[in-house]
Amino acid sequence: MHLYGTQAIDEQGHLTIGGTDAVELAKEYGTPLFVYDIQLFRERAKAFQKTFEDEGLGYQVAYASKAFSSIAIYQVAAEENLSLDVVSGGELYTAIQAGFPTEKIHFHGNNKSEAELRMAFEEKIGCIVVDNFYEIDLLKKLSEELEQPMNILLRVTPGVEAHTHDYITTGQEDSKFGFDLKNGQADKAFKQTYGHSFLKLMGLHCHIGSQIFDTTGFQLAAEKLVGKMSNWEKDYGYRCPVLNLGGGFGIRYTEEDQPLEPAIYVRDMIRTVKKVSAAADFQLPEIWIEPGRSLVGDAGTTLYTVGSMKEVPGLRKYAAVDGGMSDNIRPALYGAKYTSLLANKANAKASEQYTIAGKLCESGDKLIEEAHLPTLEAGDILSVFCTGAYGYSMASNYNRIGRPAVVFVENGEHQLVVRRETNEDLITHDMSYQQKVKGK
Repeated sequence: MHLYGTQAIDEQGHLTIGGTDAVELAKEYGTPLFVYDIQLFRERAKAFQKTFEDEGLGYQVAYASKAFSSIAIYQVAAEENLSLDVVSGGELYTAIQAGFPTEKIHFHGNNKSEAELRMAFEEKIGCIVVDNFYEIDLLKKLSEELEQPMNILLRVTPGVEAHTHDYITTGQEDSKFGFDLKNGQADKAFKQTYGHSFLKLMGLHCHIGSQIFDTTGFQLAAEKLVGKMSNWEKDYGYRCPVLNLGGGFGIRYTEEDQPLEPAIYVRDMIRTVKKVSAAADFQLPEIWIEPGRSLVGDAGTTLYTVGSMKEVPGLRKYAAVDGGMSDNIRPALYGAKYTSLLANKANAKASEQYTIAGKLCESGDKLIEEAHLPTLEAGDILSVFCTGAYGYSMASNYNRIGRPAVVFVENGEHQLVVRRETNEDLITHDMSYQQKVKGK
């Protein structure tokens, strides 16, 4: 069994994370419970940054916070000198409430509203990643009305497709995101933005996919984007100083996954950019990247309590837990795979195979199809690894189930950073129906 970050097994045979007993965490905070290994988050952030510093390049490493957004994680990101990607007014508001330096915030999204963009101007954020011509018009209108400058990047689809699940592949030509390089949209967007009185065009952005295990796609994208920026400099005398190659760096969900170290992704990107820039006689740009999953994915573990069990003779054994697709939609949505360990019997031999089912009223609510575990009993604490990205952030109140609590652990200390939703929370926005009698 592969353990992650600071995870270990203590003398009681219990899983520990960040020096804390997972069984004790489950007792204190209840289950389901998201537990984040903050030391691992910090180590990953430093690993990305160190590679840029070793290469002597200007850079920004921005936490792609759609993976997991909360006040506390934004505060840790600020402590690690990261920049921050947000994709909605809600994420931007959360960052502001966290006291995150607004000049280091980048705002993404394919349909930003005027209200969201106005908030971005009011908070004087660092950069807006422009996605379409409608947004260009909105930005021109707002910047001229407010007489306020704003840095922008143009998001482009470079026609490079990463080998990932169809739902999470975004770099190909047929995408809802960005200006296409091949059909001339990117050139048109450039002409509409460069030289504007208030919009400062900083460069290009792309995101070729997610859960990527090699650097080929990033290298191909870098070649295309540097080539385009070099052409603009030659044709218009305008140099874009920033190249943002996005994120999508893979993590190990199961033993089948073989991700690269952060340094390898970054090093290969840098070397490609240096090579292409030199060949095009283009001044080396500042490189920005956007790790999300690779910062929080395997830093997160979900703890569940085992409840009912059922055996279908000759087919499978089911074990149900007290969460499911309401706190982790990825298995149902993407067919995502996870590994697990019995936190209260971590040294016990895995003698049985179970399908771990959730408690939601859906046949497809299965967290793990084939979990190899010791013989389970009601009350056991099941830990599911690598749930830190797109678990809590995609959680819902389906079946009127409250979202779990979130705890940070580090150096033997634990802290509640998101409280569990109560039944009272679930009806906070409900209004009573008042029947009106006809004619009155």
